[in-house]
Amino acid sequence: MAKGEECCSTQLIDGDGTFNVSGIEHFIKEVKLSDCGLSYAVVSIMGPQSSGKSTLLNHLFGTNFREMDAFKGRSQTTKGIWMARCAGIEPCTLIMDLEGTDGRERGEDDTAFEKQSALFALAVSDIVLINMWCHDIGREQAANKPLLKTVFQVMMRLFSPRKTTLMFVIRDKTRTPLENLEPVLREDIQKIWDSVPKPQAHMETPLSEFFNVEVVALSSFEEKEELFKEQVASLRQRFYHSVAPGGLAGDRRGVVPASGFSFSAHEIWKVIKENKDLDLPAHKVMVATVRCEEIANEKYSSFAANEEWCELEAAVQSGPISSFGKKLSSILETCLSGYDGEVLYFDEGVRSAKRKQLEDKLLQLVQPAFQSMLGHIRSGTLDKFKDAFDKALSGGEGFSSAAHHCSKFYMNLFDEACADAVIEQANWDMSKARDKFQRDIDAHIASVRAAKLGELTAIFEAKLNESLSGPVEALLDGANNETWPAIRKLLRCETESAISGFSDALYGFDMDEETKEKMLASLENYAKGVVEAKAREESGRVLMRMKDRFTSLFSHDSDSMPRVWTGKEDIRGITKLARSASLKLLSVMAAIRLDDETDNIESTLTLALVDSPSNAATNRSITNHDPLASSTWEQVPSSKTLITPVQCKSLWRQFKSETEYSVTQAISAQEANKRNNNWLPPPWAIAAMMVLGFNEFMTLLRYFIFLVRIEI
Repeated sequence: MAKGEECCSTQLIDGDGTFNVSGIEHFIKEVKLSDCGLSYAVVSIMGPQSSGKSTLLNHLFGTNFREMDAFKGRSQTTKGIWMARCAGIEPCTLIMDLEGTDGRERGEDDTAFEKQSALFALAVSDIVLINMWCHDIGREQAANKPLLKTVFQVMMRLFSPRKTTLMFVIRDKTRTPLENLEPVLREDIQKIWDSVPKPQAHMETPLSEFFNVEVVALSSFEEKEELFKEQVASLRQRFYHSVAPGGLAGDRRGVVPASGFSFSAHEIWKVIKENKDLDLPAHKVMVATVRCEEIANEKYSSFAANEEWCELEAAVQSGPISSFGKKLSSILETCLSGYDGEVLYFDEGVRSAKRKQLEDKLLQLVQPAFQSMLGHIRSGTLDKFKDAFDKALSGGEGFSSAAHHCSKFYMNLFDEACADAVIEQANWDMSKARDKFQRDIDAHIASVRAAKLGELTAIFEAKLNESLSGPVEALLDGANNETWPAIRKLLRCETESAISGFSDALYGFDMDEETKEKMLASLENYAKGVVEAKAREESGRVLMRMKDRFTSLFSHDSDSMPRVWTGKEDIRGITKLARSASLKLLSVMAAIRLDDETDNIESTLTLALVDSPSNAATNRSITNHDPLASSTWEQVPSSKTLITPVQCKSLWRQFKSETEYSVTQAISAQEANKRNNNWLPPPWAIAAMMVLGFNEFMTLLRYFIFLVRIEI
């Protein structure tokens, strides 16, 4: 169904004469015709092919019927009968566009259909537009004269009189005034009416009892388009309120309510179609039809009960049968030959048609058995292909070579087996079965190919995992300025080695360059993924590694010997050195650096965490911004971030808290060592004892103490 702004349309009757029941019902719902009661009108148009009927309707009623393209020549544009609702005219007006008469497309069948469609239009319409050329007026062989004659005759025989308005639309009007053309046209119409044989009941019935005749003339659409449109606009006014008393529709005897229009039109068309069957088969043909059908039914029943066929049908269910096609063709030929012998003297056309029907029924009966046979051939040949393909691959033959040779051999084997199963009478297309088998082979090859490629990929991925995981972990454990350059170098070397080996391994698969490049790129991405995964894993243990590094540097000297806190060591300096080394590890672990791009993570961490509190406070007061109060690093995408700035700050706080005890213990040990050294005499006392002896030293000491007391 097609729709315009206010117009919708549907094909009421197709070119084969089939009434579109569902289409008209949907159309009636769309235009809400059932709500109109008796307030609706039906307008139809008939006339020669390519005479501008659709063009006239579209301009007159705002419909959207398909029009002829003048540049493509005159040809049939409207097939069958189309119906549309008129746009903008009250009451609801239905427009029927009829297929043109005397069209070359229908040939000899044209006359029958044009009679039926014209009769149908007259039967259901209130107003019938007769589109005719101006130059046809007064001509004995005018295009519509034979049609009108037939319609007049059959109209009286099939239907009770209903007054219909016949509006003759004269197209491409010449300079001859309408006042001169109209009398000639009316005289032609009256002559046709008078010449029509009439039944006894209508021998004296005047034309005016059946029709109101109106005549209008229009200028050429192609040559005087603007004038044509003005005349059409004027004519359109006559269709407003057409069903009112005195309106264009005339009397409305026998009009059906709008809700019954669909059923009424369908029944009228059936009557018209039945009336066409005046050339039904003669008695001889009728007898041939009945008898040939009886014989065909007997032969079909006989074949269905044939013992040989039943055994063949049962056997094919369990497995393939040698010479299946030959055996079944023979049984079918016996059955058809029997039919031919019994119908030999009947009408040739009838017996041939019934033979074809019998053959079709027999083939329909045996087709499931044939399909079973094809199924066995396909599955058996496919199993053989799979075994041969696996053996070829196991024997070291290249994948593509094995696939090509095995596929070609077993496709030929399949074709031979199918040829043995072909039924001579069927002429069935085997291409679908062959295509299905080819798809089965291709699917298996693709499956094995995917498995082999998966195995190869897994092998090289395992190698990359082994060659990268351990070394990357070791490099990250000893984090320094060269850690990521070393990781990048390791990744590049191992990836190039794996890519080279993988590329060589893919050679035997004969794949296109694009697919190969995708697989190599995937392996390269996997290698990066291994490094990134290991880095993420190690970043989760960064606090433990920072504490280990701090402990190692703080508690051991440059010779890796445990420190003894004698009091001479610079604990502050050692602490700062150990913390700086731990901060270095944190900065290395903060982000993935596989792209050899610089960043300021280390300097940011050093400024925020290691520099003196006074400097840090000064810097923050100047910038009024904490560089670690963020979830991202400058110049580092989030996908490459392992530890965010705010996480680094938290980790550093926890790190200092958990290593503070070691520093405190070292300071305590150093102070204890100093106190122990204070119990010894001063150096000058030791020298005096060595010179004077102990007793003299003690006497001198007592004298010194006495003098001090006196002074006090």
